[in-house]
Amino acid sequence: MSFPDLKADLQRIVPELRGRLEANRLMADITWFRVGGPAQMLFSPADEADLAYFFESLSGAGTSLPVTVVGVGSNLLVRDGGIPGIVVRLGGRGFGRIDAEDGSRIRVGAAVPDMRLAADAAKAGIGGLSFYRGIPGAIGGALRMNAGAHGVETKDVLVEAPMVDRAGKIHTLSVGDLGYTYRHCGAPDDLIFTEALYQGEPGDPGAIAAANQEVSDYREAHQPVKTRTGGSTFKNPPGNSSWKLIDAAGLRGFRIGGAHVSEKHCNFLINDGEASAEDIETLGETIRARVKATSGVALEWEIRRLGVPAKGRPMVVAA
Repeated sequence: MSFPDLKADLQRIVPELRGRLEANRLMADITWFRVGGPAQMLFSPADEADLAYFFESLSGAGTSLPVTVVGVGSNLLVRDGGIPGIVVRLGGRGFGRIDAEDGSRIRVGAAVPDMRLAADAAKAGIGGLSFYRGIPGAIGGALRMNAGAHGVETKDVLVEAPMVDRAGKIHTLSVGDLGYTYRHCGAPDDLIFTEALYQGEPGDPGAIAAANQEVSDYREAHQPVKTRTGGSTFKNPPGNSSWKLIDAAGLRGFRIGGAHVSEKHCNFLINDGEASAEDIETLGETIRARVKATSGVALEWEIRRLGVPAKGRPMVVAA
C-alpha cells in the first residue's frame, strides 16, 4: 500500500526547509517490531528552528494534514496500512546533543537514546539517572510517557523541557507544568519535545557506571532484549503486575500468526520474523480479553498503536 505523494506540495509551502522529506517511507524499517506500513510523508527536521519553521509555514498555509510524532520506534506498533499525513521523527544530528552543566545537571536532545544518557551522565559524575539504562527508546518518548524503571520515573529527575507547537512556537515547560502521572504526560499532544534538562546528583563516575551495569544486567536477565519486540506491552495496574496477570491467564508463549508472548517475560510480545502488525495487535487484544475474563482487570496498552489496517482488513478490536 502507498499513499498519494505529498512531497511536491509540501516543498512549495516550505521552500527554505533544511530537513528531509521522504514520501511513503516504510515504517517497518524504523520500528523495533519490524512491522508497519508506510508513513505518507516522513519529515526529519534539521534542528529545532527547522521544525518550528515547518509548522509555522504549514499553519500559515492553512494545511490540515494530520501530524504524528514518533521516536526511535521502540514502544510503537504501526499498523500494516501505514500512517496517513505527516510523520515527524527527530534525528540524532539535530537533536542528539548532551551537555553536562553546573550543579549536576545535564541537558539532552530528544533523539538521544535513553541508554546513552545514562552512560554520558556516569562519565560526567552525575548520578540518579541509571534507571534510564534499562529503558529502550529515546528521550522524546521518555518525556511523552513519563518513562521509568526500578522505582524512578522521568518526572522525578526532570527540571524542564523545551518543545515546539503546531503553530511553530517554541515553549519551555517545567516538570510541574507537564501533568505527569504513571506512564502519562498531561502536555497537549500537539507539543513536540525537542530537549530536556535533568537534575542529577554528584557521584563517582566509576560507582555510577557500576550502577548502570547492574541495571543492564537485570534487563538482560529478565527481558527478551535481543528480539523483535516493542518493550513492555501493557501498563501495570495499580497494585499488580501485568506479566503476572498474563501468566496466570495461561498465556505464556501463546501465539497468533507470527507473534507470540515471550516465555521470558509475559508482558513482552515477540515478532518471530514473519508477523504482521495485525498479528501483534490481535495477540495483544486477545491477552486483554483473557486477562479480563480470568482476573477482572482491564489491561491498558503501554505501546502506542498508530495508523490504519492494510487495505481490505478491519481495524483490530478487543477480542
